[in-house]
Amino acid sequence: MWGNRTEFIAMPNILIVEDDQEIAQLIRETLEREQFTCIVTNDGETGLRIFQEQVPDLIVLDLMLPKLDGLEVCTRIRQQPGSKDPYILMLTAKGEEIDRIIGLSTGADDYLVKPFSPRELVARVRALLRRQLRQGQPVGQIYRTNHFQVDLDQHQASRYQGDRQEELELTGLEFNLLATFMSYPGRVWNRTQLIEKLWGNDFFGDERVVDTHIRRLRKKIEPDPANPTFIKTVIGLGYKFEDPD
Repeated sequence: MWGNRTEFIAMPNILIVEDDQEIAQLIRETLEREQFTCIVTNDGETGLRIFQEQVPDLIVLDLMLPKLDGLEVCTRIRQQPGSKDPYILMLTAKGEEIDRIIGLSTGADDYLVKPFSPRELVARVRALLRRQLRQGQPVGQIYRTNHFQVDLDQHQASRYQGDRQEELELTGLEFNLLATFMSYPGRVWNRTQLIEKLWGNDFFGDERVVDTHIRRLRKKIEPDPANPTFIKTVIGLGYKFEDPD
């Protein structure tokens, strides 16, 4: 009977890569109290292998790790093709500005400096996972330009090269970033506007994480990412999308 049916709701899977046993246990206990499913490992090499096997929704990744450090693990994860693209919350005992910039430049979505409170950890994790809800675009709409098409209903992005149509392998955030640009060709977007459009009020991180996602999108759509044709930087203002003939 429907009235007696039990529904099971799958909670997000979180991979914790932290070499300090006490901190790893604290993170695990904190997140499991919030009903998250956690897997813990203590070195970067094993963390990378578990990522490839388990496909976590989010990775809590320490910067200083044995075998492979957090920066290398983050870089290799972001270089993986296909749909495996978890959110990455990077942890570090260092608080210098340069470390935060380096961490975000490798593809981390947010950055948390030790020591941190369990409440702040949970808030950051929940904010990252809620971005999936913020990234939705209105369905039933297609954006087309000379070289690209974005189908919001089918969640497909394509590039035209002559008479050939090639489907682009984009992450959810990259797809919505391209859709945002194509919805207003020529409009200049600053970081704050893009954050509000894609993440809403749940964003905690450094605004420069936008630059990281722009670079990743350029690598997938630009003939020469170092000299972009489509996603242009407007010095002192932000970014705009153009698709010339």
